[in-house]
Amino acid sequence: MLNDKSILITGGTGSFGQKFVRSVLERYSPKRVIVYSRDELKQYEMKEHKDFQNSALRFFLGDVRDRERLYLAMRDVDFVIHAAALKQVPAAEYNPHEFIKTNVDGATNIVEAALRAGVQKVVALSTDKAVNPVNLYGATKLCSDKVFIAANSYAGDAGTTYSVVRYGNVVGSRGSVVPLFAKQRGEGTLTITNPEMTRFLITLQKGVDFVLESLENMVGGELFVPKIPACSVSDIANVIAPESKWNVIGMRPGEKMHEILIPEDEARNVLEFDNHFVIQPIQAFWGNRIGILGGVSCPENFRFASNVNCETLSEDQLKELLVDYLP
Repeated sequence: MLNDKSILITGGTGSFGQKFVRSVLERYSPKRVIVYSRDELKQYEMKEHKDFQNSALRFFLGDVRDRERLYLAMRDVDFVIHAAALKQVPAAEYNPHEFIKTNVDGATNIVEAALRAGVQKVVALSTDKAVNPVNLYGATKLCSDKVFIAANSYAGDAGTTYSVVRYGNVVGSRGSVVPLFAKQRGEGTLTITNPEMTRFLITLQKGVDFVLESLENMVGGELFVPKIPACSVSDIANVIAPESKWNVIGMRPGEKMHEILIPEDEARNVLEFDNHFVIQPIQAFWGNRIGILGGVSCPENFRFASNVNCETLSEDQLKELLVDYLP
């Protein structure tokens, strides 16, 4: 699918972006892979790394807040992966305007630049925090999701289609409890918010693979949700630091007891497939596309959360998933 094609990824120097670029260069022979980001140091370090010595790779400095810059970056681009975002929950509460400018206004800029440049497909990355958001970061990502799905309605016959991919915690990503527990293991005490709290877990590679699958299969308007397993915070603690004591500090502002990827309110619009779900949009443009996808409608009041309707990781599965962080 990506052979001899041009792909642009925003936030391309981040953990997802680098893994995505590696995967594309290993599996395909693209015409160009454009890394679009605002950090020149990270671009330099990425450019010097042995994994990225490829003539197809391009580096483009720019911010998703800058619409004109995006117009230039997307010229002759076939596919766009939008991974750029401000993500830290506490920072969002103190700096709401900055998060809105990047996560919401930036999404609008991506949509309009892609339409103007004649991009074929756009996939935007979302998060579980966009579901029934209880913090500003989640609220901005919900707005972003709506912007991308609605874009299909006014793109009309221009040819550009937009979809969204939503999944849960990436093992070892910034802000994840996994590296925190591994670090605290040496101190003998783990700080735990609530041991009964549950979380979805997905590896970075599986996240990249799912985005590539969604890019290939999308018809425009879908919100893709992978079927991923979950576990409790106490399970993670017992696997990473079985000898450590716990200091239970209580849930922090903006946290949820359980993660939700599909809420009950959206169940009537959900199609289930072997390894994923598709949340259909409510806009009129979607009506003639349902039959294309297949899938099975989910029952009323269906809910896909880290404590219901998902696979629970066994201790052995969790050890395999967290192998890089074990003592």
